[in-house]
Amino acid sequence: MMRRFVLPLSAAVSAVAASSLLLVAPAHAAGKAKEPRHVHFHFEEPFGGYDIAAVQRGFQVYREVCSACHSMNHLHYRNIAEPGGPFHAVREMNKDGVEEIKLGSGHGKPVDPNENPWARAVSSEWDLIGNVYDYNGECAGEEPPPACRKGRPSDKFRPPYPNTDEARLANGGALPPDLSVIVKARHHGAHYIYSLLSGYPEQDPAGLEVPPGKYYNPYFPGDLSAFWTGDPKQVPKGGFIAMGPQLPDDRVAYADGTVATTDQMSKDIAEFLAWASEPKLEIRRQVGLMVMIYLGILAGLLWFSYKQIWRNVEH
Repeated sequence: MMRRFVLPLSAAVSAVAASSLLLVAPAHAAGKAKEPRHVHFHFEEPFGGYDIAAVQRGFQVYREVCSACHSMNHLHYRNIAEPGGPFHAVREMNKDGVEEIKLGSGHGKPVDPNENPWARAVSSEWDLIGNVYDYNGECAGEEPPPACRKGRPSDKFRPPYPNTDEARLANGGALPPDLSVIVKARHHGAHYIYSLLSGYPEQDPAGLEVPPGKYYNPYFPGDLSAFWTGDPKQVPKGGFIAMGPQLPDDRVAYADGTVATTDQMSKDIAEFLAWASEPKLEIRRQVGLMVMIYLGILAGLLWFSYKQIWRNVEH
C-alpha cells in the first residue's frame, strides 16, 4: 500500500520560494553593470519621431561594420523603403517638368518599395542561389550557374553566416545576437546600445585579469569578482564581452559628410536599431493622435447633446 506524504502549506511555499531563488540568483549575480549614459533621442518624446538622417547613417554603420557578424533576420530590404523607413522615396516633378525620385515623404507619389532604387541597390549587392545566399562564391564566377540571381528588395537581410555553428566557430564560441529587435530586448534600449559601443575604456582597470579573447566593458552585465585582484570591495562594474571595440574614429566615411567619431557612430547605429525594432512607430503615433482627437470631439458632442436633451428634466 502506497503512502502519501503531504507537505504542510508553509513548507510547500518555502520550497517553491527556495527553488525560485535558485533560478533567479545567477541573473542577479551577473547584473553588475554601469548605468548606461542617457542621450537625447527624439523618438522617445511622446509625439517624437526618428531622425531620418541619423537612421540613414546608422544603416551605413550596420552595412559596413555590424553586418559582418550580426544578422537582422526580421527585416527585408524593402522595409528600408517603406513609409517611415530611412530610404522611403516619392516621385516628384522638378522645375523642368521632369519626374524625379527623391528621398522623404514629400508631396509626390510614393515609390513602390520593391522598385525603390536604394532598396534595389542594397539588395543586389549579394548574389543568391535560389533562396540560399551564395556563401561559397559560386555566383561570383564568369559563368555562374543558372540558379544564381541577384538579391531583390523582397529578400530578407543577408545573414553573415549560413548557420549558428559557423557563427560560433568564427567568433570563438560566442554567438553574435540578431539585431532586429535588440533595442526592445535590452533594458535601457537604445541608451544601452549607445553606451556599450562607445564605452570601451582605453585601458582596462589595474588589477583586472581579462581572459584571452574577451574584452572589458563597464556597460556589459557580468560579475568580475573572480578576475579581480584588487580590493574585494572595489570590484569594477561591468563584464567581459567577446566583441572588441568596433567603432574607432573614422571607421566609416559618412555619405552626408558627418564626422564619424566613435560617439557619433554609436548614437547613429542605436537610432537605426531603434527604428528596426519598431519601424511603424511614427505611423502608430500619428494614428493614435488622430484617434485621441476624434474621441475628444466625440466626448464634447456627447456632453453637449446630454445637456441639450435633458435640460428641462430635473435630476
